[in-house]
Amino acid sequence: MKARIPAMRPGLLPAAILTALLPVAASAQAQDAADGATTLDRISVTGSRIRGVQIENQQPILTVSRQDIERSGHTSVADLLQNIPSAGSPAISRADALASGENVGGYYIDIRNMGANRTLVLLNGVRLGATTGGYQDLSQIPMSAIERIDVLKDGASSIYGSDAIAAVVNVITRKRFEGAEASVQYGQFGQGDGAETTYSGTVGVANDRSGITVSAEVMEADPVYGGDRFFSRYGNAGPDYPGSGWSAVSQAGSWQNAAGEWVTLREGGNPTNAADYVVLTPAGYANSNEQMLVSTGMKRESVFSNINYDLTDRITLNADILFNKRTTNQQIAGYPYQSLAFDTPLSGDSAFNPVGEDIEFRRRLWEVPRTTRSELKTTRFSGGVSGFFDIADKPWDWDVNYAYNRNEVTKTGHGDASLLATAQALGPSYIDAAGIAQCGVAGVSDPSLAGCRPWNPLLPYGVAGQGSLANADVQDFLFPYYTDTGETKTKILSANLSGSLFELPAGDLSMAVGIEHRKDEGRFVPDAFAQSGNYTGLAASTTLGEYEVDEAYIEFNVPILSDMAFARELTVNVASRYSDYSNFGDTINSKFSVLWRPTDAMAVRGTWAEGFRAPSIDNLYGGTGASFEQYTDPCSVGVPGSVNGNAACNAAGVPVGYVQLGQGLEPCTAWPCQTPDQFISGSNPNLGPETSESITAGIVYSPEFVDGLDVSVDWYRYEIENMIISDSVNRILRDCYVIGDSSRCAGVVRAGDGHISNMFYGLTNLGSMKTEGWDIGLKYRMLDTAFGGFQFNWQTTYTSKYETAAQNAAGEDIMVGQVGDPGIFRVKSNFNVNWSINDDWNVGWTARYYSGINDGCVANRPCSDSDRYAYGETAPRNQLGSNTFHDFQVAYTAPWNATISVGVDNVFEREAQIMYSGGNVSTAFPYYPEFDIGRFTYMRYVQRF
Repeated sequence: MKARIPAMRPGLLPAAILTALLPVAASAQAQDAADGATTLDRISVTGSRIRGVQIENQQPILTVSRQDIERSGHTSVADLLQNIPSAGSPAISRADALASGENVGGYYIDIRNMGANRTLVLLNGVRLGATTGGYQDLSQIPMSAIERIDVLKDGASSIYGSDAIAAVVNVITRKRFEGAEASVQYGQFGQGDGAETTYSGTVGVANDRSGITVSAEVMEADPVYGGDRFFSRYGNAGPDYPGSGWSAVSQAGSWQNAAGEWVTLREGGNPTNAADYVVLTPAGYANSNEQMLVSTGMKRESVFSNINYDLTDRITLNADILFNKRTTNQQIAGYPYQSLAFDTPLSGDSAFNPVGEDIEFRRRLWEVPRTTRSELKTTRFSGGVSGFFDIADKPWDWDVNYAYNRNEVTKTGHGDASLLATAQALGPSYIDAAGIAQCGVAGVSDPSLAGCRPWNPLLPYGVAGQGSLANADVQDFLFPYYTDTGETKTKILSANLSGSLFELPAGDLSMAVGIEHRKDEGRFVPDAFAQSGNYTGLAASTTLGEYEVDEAYIEFNVPILSDMAFARELTVNVASRYSDYSNFGDTINSKFSVLWRPTDAMAVRGTWAEGFRAPSIDNLYGGTGASFEQYTDPCSVGVPGSVNGNAACNAAGVPVGYVQLGQGLEPCTAWPCQTPDQFISGSNPNLGPETSESITAGIVYSPEFVDGLDVSVDWYRYEIENMIISDSVNRILRDCYVIGDSSRCAGVVRAGDGHISNMFYGLTNLGSMKTEGWDIGLKYRMLDTAFGGFQFNWQTTYTSKYETAAQNAAGEDIMVGQVGDPGIFRVKSNFNVNWSINDDWNVGWTARYYSGINDGCVANRPCSDSDRYAYGETAPRNQLGSNTFHDFQVAYTAPWNATISVGVDNVFEREAQIMYSGGNVSTAFPYYPEFDIGRFTYMRYVQRF
């Protein structure tokens, strides 16, 4: 972080912007009147603030055109971008049904696998609003409104500020559209599920001075259930090992008898007769995947409008207005209720108790799956005035803009039990004179039990009887609806000026300068039950905070050589941005890029850039959250480096010979092992910004001897320091019990049996990341032949390095390579062939290739590399093969100005290999947003008027 420099007060910045530019506007109007100037086409590009500069040649930029959008079957921007080779696997997607919190339901893009909140998303050059966690939702932009999408695969904090570490995605919308266009698309998987329906329309009027374009879209997608796919039907075990790894917390219900056995009611047995219970075997375990989703359902309704008007030939008024409503529906299996975890045994005085004394039980709440309905409303306005003028015959552009973005989120949850209600429903109860079970003690009036309904957790799913969880009254009493609410606001005021300073021998020296003031504020308020912890869901608390930032930047584009031997062009571009945050201070980030054209057919380019990501509102002011963590307890026997029996473990009350307990309080057999209890994590108001450095270098070649051929090769390297991460559970346990740092033990709570029942760990700037690789592109446009025109496009990303800071079994902090780990493919490649026939027919074929995955080894499952040793410890793995998915589309342009398209994604219904260590949603399939879960067939009709 650089030394702090006094910054302009936020309240003065807007006035300063207007004061600086009003004379410019007045001067331009006067010049119009005097000269009768005509409007010129001012070209704006992504990656530079200098209009008209061909920055796409200096930096690696991928453009997705309107034609590319129409030739795909995708119905959202994120789905479209997810298939580009440089895109990674975002942590939150429709494939992640287990995710919870404010961000769930959004569509995010993660370039280079560096995190979705490290890719900045712009809409017409202005950043989108973000959640309190810093995530920018691409689903709010209707596809029908988009003209093109630019993806700058490079750091650009010097131009755009925070979050532009890995890349910048700039969505450019259609403007001055004339006429009308309506379309409908329907598709579904070959299994008959996952149907998607999209209705969209665009209408516009335009003339020489103004234009209004309005696009509206309604998209609805049905969910896909885990029980309807081969890879998820049986959980991680896969179809070859059904039943293996299923949960002992079964929907049949079980309780622990005096012999320590977990017993369940036999078929046809009497639930109040202890003799009718038999030992629960794995055959009766729960397969939670029967109730899981592998793809969530959603509905999106959006309207986008662009209005622009030429006030004069040199001044234009422009405004974007967006409204979006997104509803997402998630479902996961009923909660695995364990009475010991909540101190709610079935009372010995319960009418359903078979032994007459308090008993501990387990019961998956199968009758009421956990569901979450997330509704997000987005209101956005972005508008401003832009223009241009001449100084000494040199053109200058200016603009003043204001943007306002508001996100309102409401999440309604159901299926988590109220612990206040379960304590009553499991307490004393009796059968009244009418034969109806009642809460309390017979003959004793207790007003606090009004509305209480007794629950019999030992009654298996599907078995009728008093206290059944299938009873509507019991469900209404135990399962309230929970509502979380949130709101984020972003306000941006900016001003920019760019133009040519003077002429050098090789061309004009151009510059851009600008200032910006931004205010982000947000809150997310979980339901009162979540805040109090009085329910079976994950505990959470309120996130509330805001910050402001004042920024100023300057950029120069300097031509050095031109029209010389071996130097048709040599240009450098330098930029620097100063950012002053109200929460952590200030920072300066710079960038340098160079373009050298030795010949007209070849360009050599390179960039060096600094970047940063400011901590989000959630990072700084978030409350606490809960999760079930995977960890290795060094006080357990059987783990590498066990210290069971040492002074620190003994002082914590860990028995000698203790074996770490996992889900269901069963002894772990493999590590890391998942805790049976929620661990708590929290924010840190003292966090600083993440910092990064990126370098790219590449060649673009269009040989004159092959007309229509373009080849590009770019090398990239990124390093992130001070990365914001959660303090590692394993790191805390190592420091506490292995190293003996007692100060690190304060957040660790152990139960009487020795297992960790609660733990707190917060955020810290201790992380780091390094990634390196190559982007290779080849495009060929074949001249028209007797068979039509052909276009070939082959894009590949090769990741040679991807490392993050982690700890090995010895507790050493090291950089661990993850290339080939789930989601981080060494090679991602797309090959597309497009065939156009007489401008009426268009046929497209795309092959999407993903290299193999390294799966963790699991006992009694295939393990191809069992003797592997890496980073100071044994690291066996099972290597899974590569996958290629093929997509096909044929489109016909009808004489009545319509286009009819039929397409199939995953034509050959490719099924990826089984992943026994767990892919997504506890399934045996390495399912990421880019992997297909079946053959998807769609039809689209577009009518133009």
